[in-house]
Amino acid sequence: MFNKYDVIVVGAGHAGCEAAAVAANLGSKVLLITMNMETIAQMSCNPAMGGVAKGQIVREIDAMGGYSGIITDKTTLQFRMLNSSKGPAMWSPRAQSDRKRFAEEWRLALERTPNVDFWQDTATSLLIEGNKVCGVKTSLGIEISSKAVVLTNGTFLNGIIHIGEKKFGGGRTGEKSATGITEQLVELGFEAGRMKTGTPPRVDGRSLDYSKMEEQWGDEKRGRFSYTNVELPTEQRCCWITYTNSEVHETLKEGFEKSPMFTGRIKGLGPRYCPSIEDKINRFAERDRHQIFVEPEGWNTVEIYVNGFSTSLPEDVQYRALTKIPGFENAKMFRPGYAIEYDFFPPTQLNLTLETKKIENLYFAGQINGTTGYEEAACQGFMAGINAHLKINEKEELILKRAESYIGVLIDDLVTKGTEEPYRMFTSRAEHRLLLRQDNADIRLSQIGHRLGLINNERLEKVNQKIKNSETIVAYLKNTSIAPNAINSILETQGTPGISQNVKLFQLITRPQIGFENLRKADSNFDSILNSFDQETVEQAEIKVKYESYFEKELEIVDKMKRMEDQIINPEFNYRELVSLSKEAREKLMKIKPRTLGQASRISGVSPSDISVLMVHMSR
Repeated sequence: MFNKYDVIVVGAGHAGCEAAAVAANLGSKVLLITMNMETIAQMSCNPAMGGVAKGQIVREIDAMGGYSGIITDKTTLQFRMLNSSKGPAMWSPRAQSDRKRFAEEWRLALERTPNVDFWQDTATSLLIEGNKVCGVKTSLGIEISSKAVVLTNGTFLNGIIHIGEKKFGGGRTGEKSATGITEQLVELGFEAGRMKTGTPPRVDGRSLDYSKMEEQWGDEKRGRFSYTNVELPTEQRCCWITYTNSEVHETLKEGFEKSPMFTGRIKGLGPRYCPSIEDKINRFAERDRHQIFVEPEGWNTVEIYVNGFSTSLPEDVQYRALTKIPGFENAKMFRPGYAIEYDFFPPTQLNLTLETKKIENLYFAGQINGTTGYEEAACQGFMAGINAHLKINEKEELILKRAESYIGVLIDDLVTKGTEEPYRMFTSRAEHRLLLRQDNADIRLSQIGHRLGLINNERLEKVNQKIKNSETIVAYLKNTSIAPNAINSILETQGTPGISQNVKLFQLITRPQIGFENLRKADSNFDSILNSFDQETVEQAEIKVKYESYFEKELEIVDKMKRMEDQIINPEFNYRELVSLSKEAREKLMKIKPRTLGQASRISGVSPSDISVLMVHMSR
């Protein structure tokens, strides 16, 4: 019935879908095993993609040939560029998606990928020979052989759903949990832990009074995630904002004695940066209100996602508190919010390829590694799928560096530092975030996608043309002067001093008050040049000239770090023999087995003096 597969992917969430698609597109014969074919790429929580730092990740996946950006663009309800009032390093695209269409488009994309097969079943154990994985066994007792396995189990491993004092097994509402794999891996010597996440109640949009809420529309000049020309929906939907109040908080407190979080029934740690509403009230007692985002779930449904009201309190408490929020007085609840507790495996047990250190050709991606968020999961699945294919074909692995992508930052953080709470990506985690912007992900990573065969020549040429065109704009600014009588009136209206002699346009654009829109009004030739290029190219050029000096300083820092990042450490090196190292450093280095000296320097407990000892030893 089953031929031997190259790669088996267990789980069809965001990590599993990207892993299956990319491994298949690289040429591997892939089997995607999911408990339910109807919930492939299900948006279990918020029906949205992107956001602060997360939007950069989606663009990076797309730049290398992944599907998340394309699927998001096809199913967007509303697009917004967050932090647009700040510097470009902070700009983060975010799209509200049609939940049902998002899942449909992902399934269609996978079904159109020739090398992907599907099997609806539960993987209960791994087939292992020696220290190498060679397939999986399912709940039907079927053994399926493969050269590599990627586990993307999400919240399903021994998942328990909590609503007030009620608890029951489940990986998601209405779906059973998965057992067997955790127990087997622990027997094999893996360390496992527990984490939790939550989701808010869903309500009937027809029962809400939107006149009591603030409207939140998408950007008029809407952007996109994918660098391809995928067709965007022609319209956008409105979202709304409302707020909790002291009455809401007091009602919620009535259920605290039955809260699984406060009574200790939930042992796993929850996400610090996406807390439940009861956690917010407890942690931020001084605040008398919290923001609630009222977000539609799709074009053809009345279901509303109550963003900011994640909770596991008893359903009657949830409902009473909801009806005290402005606009929700007559709300009808479709289903209550809940918390879910599940198994994860501390990611320090992985190599930077996301292959496990104990079992060869076994890869972990997504929430099994202790992360939270669709985007974090998707990029891990993408990288695991790539490296699984490369490994079984005896090709060089792909490891993205911290200085070239948010994906590289995320994986390095997980593998090097581990995580004791659900890991979420932020711009602050990337020390080179000025170089890792959402606008230049294609410039940074498309060459890698092309080398792998995921990006075709036409698409790479488009990237190269973008670079060339932006350089044309920059060259014009550096070589063209403007007279005082042509620009001074514009400078004055922008609150910046006029000029007394001809100056290069480049000098003016470096002023914070002046942008391309100001210069094109003063120089018709410049206006013509800008009109001949697309908006992305123009934006790229403006960022380049405005922040040129900052980029140069950042690149100098990257170059200094490159020496350490390029110093490879033998994975079999015995740190215990280096008695000059501190005891803690020896223990941590033996556990992590860093790939490079740079990675070693980021391990918690390894001091600069320990790194100096390693550098001296390696120079010998």
